[in-house]
Amino acid sequence: MSRNSLKWLPAVVVPAVVVAAVIAVPFQAGAAVDLPDKTPEQVLLLVNDSTLSTFSGTVSQSSDLGLPTLDLSAGMTKSMQKSMTESMPEGATDLLPATSTTAALSTALELLSGSHEFRVYVGGENKSRVQIKDRMAERDVVHNGNDVWLYDSSSNAATHMSVPADLAATAESKFAELKSELPTDLSTPAQVADRLLSELDPSTTVSVGTDARVAGRSVYQLVLTPKAADSLVASVSIAVDSETGLPVQVVVMAEGQSAPALQVGFTALDFAAPDPDLFDFVPPANATVTEQALPEHVTGDHSGAQSPTAAELPRVTGSGWSSIVEVPAAAVSAELGNNPLIDQLTTAVDGGRALTTSLMTVFLATDGRVFAGAVSLAQLQAAAE
Repeated sequence: MSRNSLKWLPAVVVPAVVVAAVIAVPFQAGAAVDLPDKTPEQVLLLVNDSTLSTFSGTVSQSSDLGLPTLDLSAGMTKSMQKSMTESMPEGATDLLPATSTTAALSTALELLSGSHEFRVYVGGENKSRVQIKDRMAERDVVHNGNDVWLYDSSSNAATHMSVPADLAATAESKFAELKSELPTDLSTPAQVADRLLSELDPSTTVSVGTDARVAGRSVYQLVLTPKAADSLVASVSIAVDSETGLPVQVVVMAEGQSAPALQVGFTALDFAAPDPDLFDFVPPANATVTEQALPEHVTGDHSGAQSPTAAELPRVTGSGWSSIVEVPAAAVSAELGNNPLIDQLTTAVDGGRALTTSLMTVFLATDGRVFAGAVSLAQLQAAAE
């Protein structure tokens, strides 16, 4: 992970690990904040220029997506229930075998419902730890150099991955190669910020909202508002620490909903370097330990595996906030259609079944195709015709 990537950890990586497993609270009340005025370009530059590489804090997440209440044990076999008990945190679902779809889906739904809290520690470019706090247990994702550990105290099960050193070197090489191919007008951070805003302009209005305070820190609020009238997303607000440039909170509002649909942010933040011992994970002596190979799409090793055909590749129609992703039937796991959670999660509609939330709609067509987007069900059904 590059240093530039670290500053996005709480706003992007952590939500990916814990949201699609993760966390949030309303902006903390406090004295009025009046920061020097900045343009959207200047706020982006504040993030880009951040040199922060070590921090720790408590992150909270709350979701109001309108998901149905599920009975996660109804209709499940004993093996499914066992898989759920042994499920790993979201963000590690690529490591799950295909037969663990129920476990992955259950974990994601659990952590996308209600409120949750976790601790995050970053000790440099190759050291991080996320502790997801459950009612009577804890789940950990620990990255230390070439080692990645996943641990669930409720099942006392740990999974270990070893990341080859040459993989990081290859990634750095690819990054340098891509960087060398960038247009000459992207040679400075200011030009990169200008290009980003110009790319967003056709679909998004970018502005700086009211100054606020998050986790005791004064922040600028970078606000992204879709121009498309048919998107379910009303706005996305990213709170940026005014001194360090660290994004400290993300709030996603849905159309027609007064409360945030998804909110992820720090409630406490410390910029001191975390204790190095936090990254030296050793599983308990009686824990079940599994050695896990990296997925092929990460290592790039596809020997013995067939590449997906054109008929198996997802297709995107539309643009910007109105984009619709179509997954061909050939690429959809048969277990998905037979999963007992799907019947609870979706409702029967013309042409198939659908899951509707305040931010996204998923349509499972009777012919096996799956459509998803931040748009209405009618738009997905039209795309399936």
